[in-house]
Amino acid sequence: MFQEQSTGTEVSKAQPAPLPEHQFEIVRHTLFGTLTAVRNTITLLHKLNYAEPNDWSKPLPTGRPNEVMAILTKRVRVD
Repeated sequence: MFQEQSTGTEVSKAQPAPLPEHQFEIVRHTLFGTLTAVRNTITLLHKLNYAEPNDWSKPLPTGRPNEVMAILTKRVRVD
């Protein structure tokens, strides 16, 4: 049922290759426009797999008529 381990044979203990270290930087995206235009742009960037809609700030009024802004802070790889 069980086999005895043969003596004199050593099991290889190969270590996996270390993962390369990547450099990251922070970028900040700011959208300005009407609420509809800002929401449509956030949706488009999500469809392009760039950013999740919940990663953006809430639309904030800019003080200009019918204008809001939304901000996204994202870590991007730069190596």
